[in-house]
Amino acid sequence: MKVAILSGSVYGTAEEVARHAANLLGDAGYEVFHHPRATLEDIKAFGPQALLAVTSTTGMGELPDNLMPLYATIRDQLPASFRGLPGAVIGLGDASYGDTFCGGGEQMRELFGELGVREVLPMLRLDASESVTPETDSEPWLEKLIAELQRAPGDSLGQ
Repeated sequence: MKVAILSGSVYGTAEEVARHAANLLGDAGYEVFHHPRATLEDIKAFGPQALLAVTSTTGMGELPDNLMPLYATIRDQLPASFRGLPGAVIGLGDASYGDTFCGGGEQMRELFGELGVREVLPMLRLDASESVTPETDSEPWLEKLIAELQRAPGDSLGQ
């Protein structure tokens, strides 16, 4: 299975989590595409069979600048090839920001919903005020994601 990882980061932490996810998925036998400045054309050329978004949150609950162009293009075009794909989101943020905690991740969840991507796991919320090792903290959730993706394509994938 081919998994595309869409990522956005302000200070690099989300990129580290995305790279770690790419390594774990690769070790599990998946073909992984991850490039922090990927375009929609890059992703479509890869031909993903599943999507994973990993993003931090900036400002008042927004996506990082490096993810905004891809997000805007996907939102404008709503590629039909993504409809029905399994997907999941890892959101990074700081719970002390209250209502905007993991707001970037929530935006990606909403976009996936608009695309018809099937959420196979609830969004993982990594709190910077509690974690100094988000890559390691993401591992149990990523193991569950790998297990969900390994289910037969005809299965409901946790739905």
